[in-house]
Amino acid sequence: MNRVCSIFSQLLRLFPRLEFEGLVQQHKAERHARGFTCWDQFVAMLFCQLGGAQSLREICGGLAATEGKLKHLGVGRVPVRSTLAYANQHRPWQLYEAVFHQLRERCEAVVGTRKKFRFHNKLVSMDSTSIDLCASLFDWSRYKHTKGAAKVHLLLEHNGYLPTFACITDGKTSDIQVARQFQFAPGTVVVMDRAYVDYDWWERLTQQGVFFVTRFKSDLKHEVVEERTIPQNRNIRADQVVRLCATTKTGAYATLYRRIVLWVEDKQEEMAFFTNHPSWGATTVTAVYKDRWQIESFFKSLKQLLRVKTFVGTSPNALKTQIWTALIAMLLLKYLQLRSTFGWSLSNLCALLRQQLFVYRDLFPWLNDPFQPPPALAGWHDRQLSLAWNA
Repeated sequence: MNRVCSIFSQLLRLFPRLEFEGLVQQHKAERHARGFTCWDQFVAMLFCQLGGAQSLREICGGLAATEGKLKHLGVGRVPVRSTLAYANQHRPWQLYEAVFHQLRERCEAVVGTRKKFRFHNKLVSMDSTSIDLCASLFDWSRYKHTKGAAKVHLLLEHNGYLPTFACITDGKTSDIQVARQFQFAPGTVVVMDRAYVDYDWWERLTQQGVFFVTRFKSDLKHEVVEERTIPQNRNIRADQVVRLCATTKTGAYATLYRRIVLWVEDKQEEMAFFTNHPSWGATTVTAVYKDRWQIESFFKSLKQLLRVKTFVGTSPNALKTQIWTALIAMLLLKYLQLRSTFGWSLSNLCALLRQQLFVYRDLFPWLNDPFQPPPALAGWHDRQLSLAWNA
């Protein structure tokens, strides 16, 4: 006899109802609710992400087709399209941002102390990705005459490659404008691309004890103060201590930076890096920046595996609700990947999980050994009747 509920129900156990209801009360999200709760909305939108539903009709129809199994999900009733659309438009998206941060804390407890680099500093990558929108439907997102866009600004911690902070803005908001609002603990290493050039912000980070590694822009005016010895057989062309040729209201910038030039054999070109860390080896700086590719991989997986390109609502609140539930679903996939002993890729895990979402099977044994039959079917071939053919 099967004594487990569906895999989807077991995933929802990672969101304790008491904690979820506490967040609902905190954000006053059910102030005008009439039977359709925030939990019902959350289950529906998470089903949209994990089940691959592309419209309100698919969400409501998909849940209605499995109505006999919804009692294990804690869902009171199958949502109607108009009810779900109204909830996405009016209930605060900040509720799902808070749910995201609660789940992130659980994921960090699973990660432990897995680090690729030996130094003790906290290493994070910072970047953003644009989501193209139809300007006629999402008129609030218009940033060109015929184009609209939303931006997801993200901080990715390299210990487990988990997102730690996200901010959703319109397409007109610049990356550096959002970056100035971040607060980093002293000793943190921030890796970023060339979109985050701000001399005053760099100076402030240095004064706060925060280090950064970025690409060097060719038009960044500087003077060389010192030429350091470069390591042998490492493709390092230069390791320089430089000073910015710019002034502030109080005078010249006091911080000395490092400019490191790497020869990339595959592309047959030089790449220059810029950092305020005074003592790292040149190869360490280049390796840290190379690991920034993980945030690009995160954005790629987010767009390919989950529903952040087509939206079930056109208001800013509905869009942010869907993106936050996508980030929650991404954290779920990362959590399952970290808990499993099987070598899952995110794409395979998402695809197979989508097929098994309402199957009654123990989640974590399935994660560790997904291609074994469930216990109820194990050994069924030994009990099969043999057929006797008459001559």
